Amino acid sequence: MYRTLLIALSVFSLATTAQAQTFSTPEHDYQISTYVDGLMQPWSMTWLPNGDMLVTEKPGRLRIVRDGELLSEPVVGVPDVYYQGQGGLFDVVLHPDFESNNLIYLTYATATSGNSATAIVRGTYSDGQLSNVENVFVAQSSGRSHYGGRLVFDQNGYMFLTAGDRQASLMGDAQAHPAQDLGNHAGVIIRLHDDGSVPDDNPFVDQPGAMPEIWSYGHRNPQGLAIHPMTGDLWENEHGPQGGDELNRIEPGQNYGWPVIGYGVNYGGARIHNSTNQPGMTRPAHHWVPSIATSGLMIYTGEQFPDWQGDIFVGGMVGEQLAKLSMGEDGMAVTGETTMVSNMGRIRDVRQGPNGYIYLAIEDRRGGSETPILRLEPAD
Repeated sequence: MYRTLLIALSVFSLATTAQAQTFSTPEHDYQISTYVDGLMQPWSMTWLPNGDMLVTEKPGRLRIVRDGELLSEPVVGVPDVYYQGQGGLFDVVLHPDFESNNLIYLTYATATSGNSATAIVRGTYSDGQLSNVENVFVAQSSGRSHYGGRLVFDQNGYMFLTAGDRQASLMGDAQAHPAQDLGNHAGVIIRLHDDGSVPDDNPFVDQPGAMPEIWSYGHRNPQGLAIHPMTGDLWENEHGPQGGDELNRIEPGQNYGWPVIGYGVNYGGARIHNSTNQPGMTRPAHHWVPSIATSGLMIYTGEQFPDWQGDIFVGGMVGEQLAKLSMGEDGMAVTGETTMVSNMGRIRDVRQGPNGYIYLAIEDRRGGSETPILRLEPAD
């Protein structure tokens, strides 16, 4: 049974006071407070082994947060980004063997000949500097927006990247849309080795005319990506247009249907999809109508909230909410949804910290105001 807990919460009051606000769910009492303030369009977060938090800012800066304080100087060596519209600096991820190789990966929008594309670079991190920065991957696609840009490593060291459909036109035959064409990287999830080379067991590696990096396709604008720590499954969420945001369990070679099937309509209400189901296309595990503009995705494993272990947390930007999706014991299906907080500002990312607390990056869409990272922790 679906449960909804609506909590009116103001990002402005949270950003201006250190005093936590306390709330309850049937499983846990929790409080939300400001962890750090003063960021410009934060997009992603991760933690170094020494406890420092790294935060990407969309305009192209990688910032360091130490013990709840934002250091004044950004990390040196970040490549120039294409900061226009939805373009900018996106994800920051540590190599699985970071403690031995000090490699950090960044995803971002990079300028190309007459356009822009989603790209991955990696570099060696030390004392606030990146060195030996090298390109790992540049997507073969073009368009106005919908870059995707989420990056994760699985337990075997493979690297997965989301790449959006670049807001390709919906005029004409939906089957001919770039997200249905394996000959480009529009609307796909990419699978690579850590150096950017293509695994020889990718599903389309031997198919003539197909991009060998593609793991799955038929996506619109994937904004969240996570490996389930217990099952090893890859989970993804993506924006629908006006309604029809999706949560998908990703399997190799599968077509997730955009724009042929779906649950939303175009901006203004025009029909897009032929139906919500079609042979050969995979339906979502969960969807949102109206859209909440899904963003960061996290699967909780910490000890701070033991009754939430295995649940999926999804940030919402237009919905300005944090959604918690309860999962069945096998971790394969959504059994319920709880809206943890609402009216709190655009949640761009949600992450579990090494201490088991949950961190929320709040974004000002236009980048004109400084915004915080909030922390959700047990009420006691």
